[in-house]
Amino acid sequence: MELSNTSAVVTGGASGLGEATAEALAARGVRVVIADLNDEHGAAVAARLGGVYAHCDVTDTDQVIGAIEAASALAPLWSAVNCAGVGWATRTVGKDGEYASAHDLDVYRKVIEINLIGTFNVCRLAATKMSHNAPDPDGLRGAILNTASVAAEDGQIGQVAYSSSKGGVVGLTLPLARDLAAIGVRANCILPGLIDTPIYGTGEASEEFKARLSSGVLFPRRLGHAAEFASLAVELLANSYMNAATVRIDAGIRMPPK
Repeated sequence: MELSNTSAVVTGGASGLGEATAEALAARGVRVVIADLNDEHGAAVAARLGGVYAHCDVTDTDQVIGAIEAASALAPLWSAVNCAGVGWATRTVGKDGEYASAHDLDVYRKVIEINLIGTFNVCRLAATKMSHNAPDPDGLRGAILNTASVAAEDGQIGQVAYSSSKGGVVGLTLPLARDLAAIGVRANCILPGLIDTPIYGTGEASEEFKARLSSGVLFPRRLGHAAEFASLAVELLANSYMNAATVRIDAGIRMPPK
């Protein structure tokens, strides 16, 4: 799939995996819309990449449409990348065994709402816009890339909400690709492992924590780089024969229970 002179929406594009993917797409001649809630960082990233920033809550249909229309104003929308998401760590049952200390149901709903429903919201709306593109010789009109996590398959203690949401993203990949085949839009999913992003913080304590995490990685024994995720993301978008795939990028790690 030709990326140059097209546009893309990247949710969560103000930092981490989303920012790295936006950079990689811009380097391929894509006009990128950074869709995020961090106005300051999002605007700065967009300006640096010659793109546009759109304040966007992925669960808000009007805001998602606004980001898609902003991209379409730059060039035909051929790519959508879902990197927006939240995490949460809480055990299902509290230590005191009381109902009140059980996993907060509102928190569970929020994680599902953002990570799973928000992802699908972007998919359904971006694909609708892509359906109007003139097809390439393969009949292709665009591609969608979703971000899950190895927690979808190796969920750890305390990751019930997060793993549920990411497992849902994995589960929607095949039926989504089958649905969108009718309009010539591909859909793939990446399951990143331990990638070094701002979520781990900075400073000596942060580096010590990341070093401990790295000890469980098979090879190379380090955290992944956001640019490595972005490289795979761009390949899944550009390679027209990649469809309905869920790909781990984790240096062979299999997460232990805790």
